[in-house]
Amino acid sequence: MRTTGIVRKTDELGRITIPRELRKILGIEHKTPLEIFVEGEEIILKKYDIWKACAVTGKVSPSNKVYKGNVTLSPEGRDELLLQLQSDKLLSKN
Repeated sequence: MRTTGIVRKTDELGRITIPRELRKILGIEHKTPLEIFVEGEEIILKKYDIWKACAVTGKVSPSNKVYKGNVTLSPEGRDELLLQLQSDKLLSKN
């Protein structure tokens, strides 16, 4: 992680303003949805991309894939879903 050298204080409602220069560089426009993550003592903001969240695990990763145009799965979610489907298939045969 690199520093920008920019420091902002929260207002009375706990809000901060993302500087215009950063919004422009990152392509954050009015009403761009941002997702909030917490890692230890850090708060991380990322542009929200619904298509990258795994439908099974919720994990957001560049390795996620979209199947049949509408279901996004991480490798772990795919494996978990496959095991569940195989288990269901075995149970229905009995």
